[in-house]
Amino acid sequence: MKRDILTFLLFLVLAACIWYGHAMHSVRNTRVPVLIQYTGKPSAIGLADGGLPDTVMIEVRDAGSRLNAYHKESLRLTIDLHPYIHGEKGTIHVPSDALRRSISDILQGTSRLIETSPEELRCAYFTEQEKSVPVFSRCDITPAVEYQMVGNPSLSRTRLKLFGQDKTLQKIDTVYTERMRFEQLCDTTVLRVALDIPQGVRAETDSVDIRVITERFTEKKFIVPIHLTGVPDGRRIRLFPPEVEVTVRVGMAHFAQIQANDVHVTCRYSPEREDKLDVELSYTNPFITAAWVYPGVVEFLVEQ
Repeated sequence: MKRDILTFLLFLVLAACIWYGHAMHSVRNTRVPVLIQYTGKPSAIGLADGGLPDTVMIEVRDAGSRLNAYHKESLRLTIDLHPYIHGEKGTIHVPSDALRRSISDILQGTSRLIETSPEELRCAYFTEQEKSVPVFSRCDITPAVEYQMVGNPSLSRTRLKLFGQDKTLQKIDTVYTERMRFEQLCDTTVLRVALDIPQGVRAETDSVDIRVITERFTEKKFIVPIHLTGVPDGRRIRLFPPEVEVTVRVGMAHFAQIQANDVHVTCRYSPEREDKLDVELSYTNPFITAAWVYPGVVEFLVEQ
């Protein structure tokens, strides 16, 4: 019984191989999609009724192995619309003979094109008004732990061309990116973010790149004397303590470039204050991204 089953399975596999070999070499028809990319259309030209199709279905005849390859590898066709656009408005018309000729050019020599659906491409076009508006990011970007951003994130484009009716364009002054959150960024990162395009208009692109540069940071400490200001002539003020500790945050690549004279600590004397003054901190070195002072308040004594 077991031997009969094995014999049956062996003949079944053999029959399947023979059938597959026959199918791969036999000539037959099949339908496959052709993806279309359009070029040569001016930016200000709009298309009516949803535009031109991005896919054309074709029926092609060839050996099964070639037809199988068409299904595995998508056929792609590029059509230049420039010869079909004349004037500010009209109809783009790619006739059936031109469409069939273009599709035949991307088929193998043994393949025969039987039918295309649709048989021709036709779409009304018109010239739209144009307006350039600024682009701003609405992304929340956070570096990884122990990293900081170097400068502000930069957009690949700061202005965007919009196309549409004049009354609609007049209401639009700015285009923003979609709200996104990016965390744990380190080193240099380029983020592709979609634009929030207002309804009723068309944009020259639907996304922008945001370039974020981060670097690992460290801290550096200094003991800095306090500079007292606002003291009336003839009055002597003594501070306790006369020096404070300043901590600065700096990228590791610029650690050696930060010196104590890059930070300035001051206290402004006020006769209304009885015994304590606030400590104010400032810095001039552009590589310092943050700074802290301790203590933030010092005591003072007026000497007669």
